[in-house]
Amino acid sequence: MTDSTSAPAPPTADTDAPTQPFPGTSPYDDYVHASVLNTLQHPLTEAPDEMGFLVTTQVMELWFTLIVHEWRTARTAFAKDDLHAAVDALTRSRRALTALNATWAPVAALTPAQFNGFRAAFGQASGFQSAMYRHMEFLLGDKSADMLRLHQGDAAVHEALGETYRETSLYEEVLCFLHRRGLPVPGHVRDRDTTAPHTCDPGVIEAWRQVYAGPRHDPLLALGELLTDVAELVTRWRFDHVMVVRRAMGTKSGSAGSTGLAWLERRAARPVFPELWEVRGDV
Repeated sequence: MTDSTSAPAPPTADTDAPTQPFPGTSPYDDYVHASVLNTLQHPLTEAPDEMGFLVTTQVMELWFTLIVHEWRTARTAFAKDDLHAAVDALTRSRRALTALNATWAPVAALTPAQFNGFRAAFGQASGFQSAMYRHMEFLLGDKSADMLRLHQGDAAVHEALGETYRETSLYEEVLCFLHRRGLPVPGHVRDRDTTAPHTCDPGVIEAWRQVYAGPRHDPLLALGELLTDVAELVTRWRFDHVMVVRRAMGTKSGSAGSTGLAWLERRAARPVFPELWEVRGDV
């Protein structure tokens, strides 16, 4: 034995790591296009919080796109009476909605001073102008000619959004599916104007009441609960939006001419799939 301290052993090579250089761009980037995504952030100020706000908003847009895709997939499956495929798509959308709601975290605690550090830079831009979020609302049955009209200056966006506006909503396809399964969904609901916003209907409440009063393991009951999960997550996203705005700017007017907080609060209070909430008091 000696008093000398042993020298640390040299690090071993990572023999499992790939060593062959890519011949061009990486296969990962060819598929994901991360190099494109990472060029889309262009803060307009030196405010340290603007980058987080910008990235959060862009990530939300990506989640909107996925959710719209899943709801369209579910709508098509219901029209084909394919309950399994519809449930799979709604389940995937539930996971996406959970992730969407979590994206508020980077901006949830902005103070008024922090928000004001970059607010003027985005001028008349506002979240309610998101076309993809409008596709979401139209698919839920929350149709609005006024909201569609806002996008008429962009022909491609207006045309695509107009198709969703005129098509049957996800919830309308659910109700038609329930009717074909023998439940008493009224004809005036099934044959309604698809461009009108869905409103709570006593006949639809009765159809769901029969589902909820039936066997505990009925697949239609599981469907009702899955739709309720979706409705709750959408509502939570809206109320989280209200809280972020309330914390960052209080009752100031919105950046694009809306009343800001008051307008968001009214929209957040609108129920998603209202009969599924009403039926709970009737079972």
